[in-house]
Amino acid sequence: MSLFQYEFMVRALIGAMIIGLAAPTLGIYLVQRRLALIGDGIGHVALTGVGAGLLFQTSPVIMAVIAATLGAIVIELIRERGRTSGDLALALLFYGGIAGGVVLVGLSDSTSANLNAYLFGALTTTSRNDLVTIAVLGVAVLITMIALRPALFAVCHDEEYARVSGLPVRALNLLLAVTTAITVTIAMRAVGVLLISALMVVPVATAQQVTRGFRSTMAAAMALGLFAAGAGVWLAAVADTAPGASVVVLAIASFVVVTLLAAVWRRIRRSRPEPTPTPEPHEVVLGGS
Repeated sequence: MSLFQYEFMVRALIGAMIIGLAAPTLGIYLVQRRLALIGDGIGHVALTGVGAGLLFQTSPVIMAVIAATLGAIVIELIRERGRTSGDLALALLFYGGIAGGVVLVGLSDSTSANLNAYLFGALTTTSRNDLVTIAVLGVAVLITMIALRPALFAVCHDEEYARVSGLPVRALNLLLAVTTAITVTIAMRAVGVLLISALMVVPVATAQQVTRGFRSTMAAAMALGLFAAGAGVWLAAVADTAPGASVVVLAIASFVVVTLLAAVWRRIRRSRPEPTPTPEPHEVVLGGS
């Protein structure tokens, strides 16, 4: 009997696959800018929003979106003005966000189960409304990242050149910050705030082992994210494990396997003797007695 005959498992699978497809399309830009861990920082700020939602008895997801968006914009403005390093700004997000979230959740008298659902994900509890939210926001992120790929790549690769070329660098940077916050919020339901960055970054790192161009890396990362999400939900259903952790474990396992296979292939290619060039018919080979 298939586990996917149950509606909640179907919703979990669809939600995970949407997130698995959308997260790497954003993650490739974050990797390009050496901001691979920004998802963790924004995730912790989102936890503050969750705590505020539980405390004031409003929607934790909406409050998480607001808090994550504000945190992402603040860190981008700090980074742009150069008053402190990106690493320090991320550290402030890490510590302040998670501390504020824990304090607010404690004040709200919520159970630890509510907090764990946001820390580690609760994909199988996805409702129809949650799925609609994930689908709308996930597709919006996906379309935006693909449609604006040339401009976003230029900004991430060389910000000064992009500015000289006339691109709206600040607007594009803020767009990346906001879409990161949105992606973190919808992925929070699948893998939890503690594992969000893995779904953004690991498929990209895996794709980079076997691809060369930016476009091919993005396509491969999307395929790997889709595979990890779908197979992770199936593994969780069969082995009775946490879906979010299963998705991340499969993503990391894919990275290890692809990295090893790529290393073996490169060694085989290097060990092959280079073929001797065959003379063209019009060439005259000199030599002999």
